[in-house]
Amino acid sequence: MAVNRSLLCLVAAATTALVSPVVAQTQPGGDFPRSSWVPAAGRSHLGLTLGRSSYNLPCGSIAFTCDDSDRSLRLHAGAMVGNFWGVELGYLNMGRIARAGGETQAQGLNLSLVGKAPLARSFGVFGKVGTTYGRTETTSLAASGITSGSDRGFGLSYGAGVSFDFTPRLSATVEWESNDFRFSGSGRDPVRSTSLGLQYRY
Repeated sequence: MAVNRSLLCLVAAATTALVSPVVAQTQPGGDFPRSSWVPAAGRSHLGLTLGRSSYNLPCGSIAFTCDDSDRSLRLHAGAMVGNFWGVELGYLNMGRIARAGGETQAQGLNLSLVGKAPLARSFGVFGKVGTTYGRTETTSLAASGITSGSDRGFGLSYGAGVSFDFTPRLSATVEWESNDFRFSGSGRDPVRSTSLGLQYRY
């Protein structure tokens, strides 16, 4: 729980850093906020995605009941720095799975470069690549051959999706992404997820 609180505090601080320049300045002759980093109103966003994660980890040397998926969650904030490019910072939790007589879970902070392109009036596509600083926890039975413990570190992240604009400020997204995590006793492995989300631009 302490780790969760620390990660959420980091995301909240980063979100404040993204929002503050926009709130602090107003566009001359208009009602919309503006700063040198966020070129125009509606370029910054907050988002929430919920989905299903998929782990690719060994179960152990003897028969155990093992899962390979759970619910996933991601909270993110970002800003466009041009018409097609932006940056995004988020907290992600990939859930926990039963494994080797115990449990394995993964969570982390992600920083990504995002590219977007319109397909039609309300539809668009996007892709992202970046890095995730993740933390994992594994508990297991000694006879399983899986090492209990925690691990942390940076890993590659990437993903892609489509968006649909309900209004000029509110969008729905469908997204697939992959994040590399370090797991105790097994090195670095990807955890992938498919999710639905909402994004609010301001």
